[in-house]
Amino acid sequence: MEVSKNNMQEAVKEGIEKVYHFLNDAQTYYLATVDGTKPRVRPFGTILLQDGKLYIQTGKVKEVSRQISENPFVEICAFMNGAWLRVSAELVEDDSHDVKVAMLEKMPALKGMYSADDNNMQMFYLKDATATFSSFTAEPEVITF
Repeated sequence: MEVSKNNMQEAVKEGIEKVYHFLNDAQTYYLATVDGTKPRVRPFGTILLQDGKLYIQTGKVKEVSRQISENPFVEICAFMNGAWLRVSAELVEDDSHDVKVAMLEKMPALKGMYSADDNNMQMFYLKDATATFSSFTAEPEVITF
């Protein structure tokens, strides 16, 4: 049976929302990048769902920004209530003023370090993402967007 385009779009939207809510509710996720030939992992907490895209934020002066510019393929991992989420994706920079403003409105604590008008705040959205929800009590659920 062929799935309609609208049903596929709705499934993608629901998948992105499920990933967003898990990361948002977990509050902390871990972002893995590559620095040359070495893995680098650090905690992050910035997550935004805007215009159907899932965004993270960092500062251009940070090493993680350099690492992403050299290799935009990353993995995110979060754990909450006995379940974990892994998301592998390519990060794409989006310098849109409205996306930066939306992140600052969602997370006002960032305003002490960033401004939508500075040359430091950097927004990335996840492209070609594969998200896998796992636990010890259920079969993995894979979502792509």
